[in-house]
Amino acid sequence: MAVGVQIPDAARIIRNLLHGAQFQHDHIVHFYHLHALDWVDIVSALSADPAKTAALSDNVSNDPMGGTAYYKQVKQRLQAFVDSGQLGPFSNAYWGHDAYKLPPEANLMASAHYIEALRLQAKTARMHAIFGAKNPHLQSLAIGGVTCVKDLTPDRIAEFMFLWKETQAFIENVYIPDLLAVASFYKDWGAIGGTTNFMAWGEFPESNDEPGSLYMPRGTVMKRDLAGVKMAEQEQVTESVTRAWYEDGDAKHPYKGETKPLQENPEYRPGNGKYTWFKAPRYEGEPTEVGPLARVLVAYAKGQPEIKAAVDGVLKKLDVPVAALFSTLGRTAARGIETLVVGQRMEKWMGELIESVKSGTAQTYQAWEMPDAGMGYGLNDVPRGSLGHWIEIEGGVIKNYQYVVPSTWNLGPRDEKGKLGPVEEALIGTPVADPKKPLEVLRTVHSFDPCVACGVHVIDPDSNEVYKVRAV
Repeated sequence: MAVGVQIPDAARIIRNLLHGAQFQHDHIVHFYHLHALDWVDIVSALSADPAKTAALSDNVSNDPMGGTAYYKQVKQRLQAFVDSGQLGPFSNAYWGHDAYKLPPEANLMASAHYIEALRLQAKTARMHAIFGAKNPHLQSLAIGGVTCVKDLTPDRIAEFMFLWKETQAFIENVYIPDLLAVASFYKDWGAIGGTTNFMAWGEFPESNDEPGSLYMPRGTVMKRDLAGVKMAEQEQVTESVTRAWYEDGDAKHPYKGETKPLQENPEYRPGNGKYTWFKAPRYEGEPTEVGPLARVLVAYAKGQPEIKAAVDGVLKKLDVPVAALFSTLGRTAARGIETLVVGQRMEKWMGELIESVKSGTAQTYQAWEMPDAGMGYGLNDVPRGSLGHWIEIEGGVIKNYQYVVPSTWNLGPRDEKGKLGPVEEALIGTPVADPKKPLEVLRTVHSFDPCVACGVHVIDPDSNEVYKVRAV
């Protein structure tokens, strides 16, 4: 926008495929490896009957790896972890906690699929790298398009399609059935961990018309009013620094944003009001959740056919009302729903790319020149949520650059009016059985897929060294 360039159709399609691959990869990893152990008791799986587990698996999923012998082997592997005294990837959880509700067989099935997802994530990352060079930080995205024109060969496209089919099969036959099976034991969480306002910039443009052609539409749902869904406007974004370790000032739109850390040593001091490096983003002055739940709610409210069908199917399967979407359970379910739907849509984009390559019209880059002055913003939705970049160019160079990432929206603190950030709001009223083992708190926090490193970078101003802090 700032330099006045419009990317070609083929570049747009490749970007959609790259983003789709990222959704598939990130959401599978999140469900199984970052969030599942909040609901699944690995140690309980050691008392499971492999034959009953195989029967359960046959009943709820189409996992080709299933069978009594398979689950017996998985159980033996888990037992070896426990007997060694080192649980490895299963170390950090509150095993035996009263808040766990799955029966042993369901825990064993989920544990087996946790291991299968470890294998799959490597393949899905490879799919992402075919047109992006690496995962997760893509190398082929460029102002004006993409730089992977030499990768548009039959072999590379076929490799991408093969990995996509394997990933999508896992999503449809394992991930979604596991999600529904686990959720059926935790339906009370359909009333826990909710927030009030939701915003999505939208993602996956299917033409040069943005936001009109976005497959996952742009919009806001305020005060949980699905009937009142509106278009999201970037002009309504501000960031407050009242409770953050930055120099005090008025809430500002990102175009006028400043990043001025306090000069004194930042530390939490009761009474001074500042307690985080995160700024507090607001939409129309309100804290706003972003991410899979926000995207699905906006799409559902706008009647996006595939999302509406998938959401209604999940609500019917679990026998819960629409109100259950505004919760930790709804947030976790929405992540699976959009993984399924976006993955299915990728087949259409692959077909368009193939036709473009066959016809010889697959232009992937549009040249541009840096203007003497310009302003622009870029809005899209990455797996964690809404991402916005704002730039001002003056004298042929960048004068100001600000961005507001998903975890800043969700993990941001109170603002100058004392309004809680989304995660803070979601934790209010959470039942905690054992304060020393706050498993219930982890469920809601993890459901947002938080990434502090995405929103805060600490650099030594003298050496320019990036600090790495390990919390023990």
